[in-house]
Amino acid sequence: MAQRSTLHADVVIIGFGAAGACAALEAAHAGARVVVLDRFGGGGASALSGGVVYAGGGTREQRAAGVSDSPEAMFAYLRQEVGDAVSEDTLRRFCEGSTEMITWLAQHGVPFEGSLCPYKTSYPSNRHYLYYSGSEAAGGFRDTAPPAPRGHRAKGRGTSGKVLFAALEAAVRRAGVQVLTQTRAKELVVDADGRVCAVDCERLTGSAARAHRAVSRVAAKPGLYVPKLARRLHRRAERLERRAHPLRIHADRAVVIAAGGFVSNREMLRRHAPAYRAGLPLGTQGDDGSGIRLGESVGGVAAKLDHVSAWRFITPPSALLSGLLVDRHGTRIGDESRYGAAHGQAIVDEHGGRAWLLVDGRLRGAAKRQIRTQTVWFQRMQAEYLFATAATGGTLEAAARKAGIEPEALKATVDAHNVAARDGEPDPAGKPADFVQVLDQPPYALLDVSVRPSTAYPCPVLTLGGLLVDEGTGQVLDERGGAVAGLFAAGRSAVGICSNSYISGLSLADCVFSGRRAGLHSVKELTDADR
Repeated sequence: MAQRSTLHADVVIIGFGAAGACAALEAAHAGARVVVLDRFGGGGASALSGGVVYAGGGTREQRAAGVSDSPEAMFAYLRQEVGDAVSEDTLRRFCEGSTEMITWLAQHGVPFEGSLCPYKTSYPSNRHYLYYSGSEAAGGFRDTAPPAPRGHRAKGRGTSGKVLFAALEAAVRRAGVQVLTQTRAKELVVDADGRVCAVDCERLTGSAARAHRAVSRVAAKPGLYVPKLARRLHRRAERLERRAHPLRIHADRAVVIAAGGFVSNREMLRRHAPAYRAGLPLGTQGDDGSGIRLGESVGGVAAKLDHVSAWRFITPPSALLSGLLVDRHGTRIGDESRYGAAHGQAIVDEHGGRAWLLVDGRLRGAAKRQIRTQTVWFQRMQAEYLFATAATGGTLEAAARKAGIEPEALKATVDAHNVAARDGEPDPAGKPADFVQVLDQPPYALLDVSVRPSTAYPCPVLTLGGLLVDEGTGQVLDERGGAVAGLFAAGRSAVGICSNSYISGLSLADCVFSGRRAGLHSVKELTDADR
């Protein structure tokens, strides 16, 4: 058996994505010796993401775009989305500190820009980096709080999570933090007083580490889009891990768990959220729930593990907002201008996973003309697929029969919508008038937006629950509500701002918020020697 090596630090951080990087920066800034470790090469789901940070209250980018916003308006909107995931005081702190958060990220090299997207989209093209990333302008929300675009996309072509994480990684290394990649946390060590005091790991070095890094990078992306390929490559990575050497990292002050969620753990999904297993796991193989299980192993308690976000976006093209989202009974699913995760949750939880978007000939033509100008590559592929596979017909009933939808019920739904639209009455599903259009021009098409496995039109899913933490410090809580000594959690390893419902950018924003909180307060944890 290989001899175990040892390292010493003030703060040890498990996981090197956005939450772990932000925790490391705050802890290092406070003067701590910090070691951050990652099973793979770092970045995690953050680097694979769109790089969108939800922020408002009057950021520099909002002001540059001529957008008026306030922390109060941001709070009023998010209160409806966040629910009881965190207290009002915590949410208010998040909103009031939002402008400073974007400034802090920019100071660490993350590029943002106030180029406002002029249309509703799930993700802006490479010409725009500020957009409406939630349901702010949807019916039921715009009357509660003045809508404002708060999706701040890091400036970079394609999906710009890689740009955001690259800046944070460079800042962490400049701060003198010791980064150990290809290092897997296996167990938390607890001292005689019940305090988490070390992390037992296994670490790859040399050629094994280089091979592991190369395999895991491909498994993350393009493996993200081809789960079978990702699983096959991950098995190769696991075989390489048999060559790892034992390592114990002592934490004189605290350990921070920032190891992501559990979307890649099929058994945990089956146990906590079985209806969402048909979705495409949005994360890496490192999002296997290991961080959550480590916290539970020393007395931490997890919550909201049944909360999963399923994304069913119907835009771009933006013209599709005027379509009707229906189930197999021909019934409207809801206001089509809502955020895609709201559609996904409703489709899975209330409509058996089946849904279609109805468009008429005029709307279909408008949407097709927008594809070239409003999409990035993956959106273009998905839009073309939806149009190519749509059930079409010269009448509503003919299209409905091809799709397997109740024809008479669908016609009744469309008639009710059209009557209200022509008469200037409120839309039956609450959709704002600026998105409403009469649908009466054949041929009709039903675009299948059901939640099921599909390479061309996947439904990304993201787990939202995690370890319960003290909202003031990020310290992990036990079943009695007391703190687990020496242990903190952040990001998707912890319950946070987005643990009830998700809108684009809210998870990354929570990673920054909770990561900074955990990093700062972990340094304040005192050992017996300190006392």
